[in-house]
Amino acid sequence: MPARTCLPYPNKILRSPAQPVEAITDEIRALWADMIDTMEAMPGVGLAAPQIGVSLALAVVDASEARGQAIRMANPEILHASVQLRPHEEASPNLPGVSALVARPRAVTVRFMNAQGESEERDFVGLWATSVQHQIDHLAGKMYFDRLTKTRRDMLLRRAKKLRA
Repeated sequence: MPARTCLPYPNKILRSPAQPVEAITDEIRALWADMIDTMEAMPGVGLAAPQIGVSLALAVVDASEARGQAIRMANPEILHASVQLRPHEEASPNLPGVSALVARPRAVTVRFMNAQGESEERDFVGLWATSVQHQIDHLAGKMYFDRLTKTRRDMLLRRAKKLRA
């Protein structure tokens, strides 16, 4: 499958909540395959469908050392988040050239529809948890820099604008 192009920020799809997925079809499986190829080409540890212009609640995450272990998720939702936070440098292919340290819960329990169309609950820790939360934010129309203070967010967006110019 071909890698897809990531939408440049600010595209309105990136700021709109994604539509829920009703069923896992061959089209959804093909889209997940494109998303995995796109994630690997970046390279990155996760990708949400809105990032490539598809407003569906789909995400893929692969934070494994070896790669090739991507988890495909439809309609993911966080059921539980740890109190302990884990800071991590986050970025997005939708806003290339900039990144910021974001503190998110170190562990989360997530319910999602898996590739077989079944409801699954899974615990994620460390980089896996960070990436899953980052993708769920995308599905809600949020970007990682929305979690920064206004001053830090404004500085990051100004720096990104200069890089695009």
